[in-house]
Amino acid sequence: MKIIVKKGVLAETKSQAIILPVFEDSKKLTGVALDIDKISGGLISDLIGSGDFAGKPSQISVIYTRGSLPAKRIALVGLGKHQEFNLDKLRGAYASVIRHLRGMGVKQAATELNLNLLAGKKDQVVQAAVEGALLGLYQYTPYKTVGREDLKEMDELNIIASAEDFALVESNVNKARIIADAVCFARDLISAPSNEMTPSILAQKACEVARRKKVSCRILDKSKLKKMGMNALLAVASGSHEEPKMIVLEYAGGKKKDAPIILVGKGLTFDSGGISIKPADKMDEMKTDMSGGAAVIGAVMAAADLQIPLNITGIIPATENLPGGSAYKPGDIIKSYSGKTIEVLNTDAEGRLILADALAYASEFKPEAVIDLATLTGACIIALGDDVIGMLGTDDNLKKEINSAAQNSGELVWELPLWEQYHELVKSDIADYKNSGGRPAGTISAAAFLSKFVGEHPWVHLDIAGPAWTTKDKPYIPKGAAGVGVRLLVEFLRHRARK
Repeated sequence: MKIIVKKGVLAETKSQAIILPVFEDSKKLTGVALDIDKISGGLISDLIGSGDFAGKPSQISVIYTRGSLPAKRIALVGLGKHQEFNLDKLRGAYASVIRHLRGMGVKQAATELNLNLLAGKKDQVVQAAVEGALLGLYQYTPYKTVGREDLKEMDELNIIASAEDFALVESNVNKARIIADAVCFARDLISAPSNEMTPSILAQKACEVARRKKVSCRILDKSKLKKMGMNALLAVASGSHEEPKMIVLEYAGGKKKDAPIILVGKGLTFDSGGISIKPADKMDEMKTDMSGGAAVIGAVMAAADLQIPLNITGIIPATENLPGGSAYKPGDIIKSYSGKTIEVLNTDAEGRLILADALAYASEFKPEAVIDLATLTGACIIALGDDVIGMLGTDDNLKKEINSAAQNSGELVWELPLWEQYHELVKSDIADYKNSGGRPAGTISAAAFLSKFVGEHPWVHLDIAGPAWTTKDKPYIPKGAAGVGVRLLVEFLRHRARK
């Protein structure tokens, strides 16, 4: 969908539909809504007065103007109560109303943004509304052939701005478009079936991102990984005919001497569990086990397009985890890239193995900070549900920065402890560490294991197992791949750059 910023007055704008957000506890109409209500002869106040529209979060009512306005329809969308309003409510409202209009066959709409909805956050109000509109319209349809002609698309959203606010609105619309495009790119990677998103194809997609200025991509293939001693990654890959890849995607936005921020993303393009095979039910969803890697690629893509003045390196260990005659087995001992040895208790605890090599490799870049994202543990879903990212790490300031970015982006995190006693869970009797600490504190013991391969720099681990894939529509996350982590990382990077 194209988004065009125009100078003008919404009430005078010709459109198939104009979008008006309304608060639930507004005692009377104000601003643009009041102007349009007067011109239309009270259409809006009559609807509200009848009780048919209350302004509850993402509630929608469509009124036909019958020639009283240049616009054919007025689409009211609820923002909920003033006291409970935030940027995520705004994202949800615009996603819901745009999707509703698309369902009606509307191709073009217009709106005007109240930049004072949240004090001191004019730029974020614009960004949130545009993100909601674009992300809510996402559809994954490349394999749809039957009934393809029935698929509906929204073509254009015009945002009407005053001459005074035009530059601010236009600038932030462009930024929001870049971020939403990166999220949708990540969603496409995750949604693709595993036969169409192998480690080699994922590497190819990362290299496509590197066509941008100041971005480069290196792919470490199987022979290189063997020479380097990336044995944990190679072990996980040993049961598959698909060769593993270590993807290194670098964006040089800062000064040459500046230490990079490293983003590490788990890239399991399919995870059967290996010898410790998963149940058949929902195994099809295991194509999404590369959601962390997709988020990292998307974040680097957005950072480059936004020209964030930082050096950022994305590292994505990519492989499949399959059973087979050459597959690694429970009881095996692996010497990892760091030189530390790992006892394999469960081949379905493979994500932490490939991340162990990637995190150890990240230390060679002498990073300013390291953040990893992974659909790592089902235990995180049990602890926090489907909507929240588990956060653990070694640096309080880095965790605070990420939490602040989470509040602004709506991709919420919740910190879990990483106290010393949890590290006992991953100590092995016959090797340095074991790759499973058992069921108790499963998310924490996984992070404790990862911490052994991190080094001395600030590090945070984000377990995105819950929100990476949704089985039901959410306001701006249609059923399927969420692309979670992209907006969170970009918000963190933009804030870090401002500091």
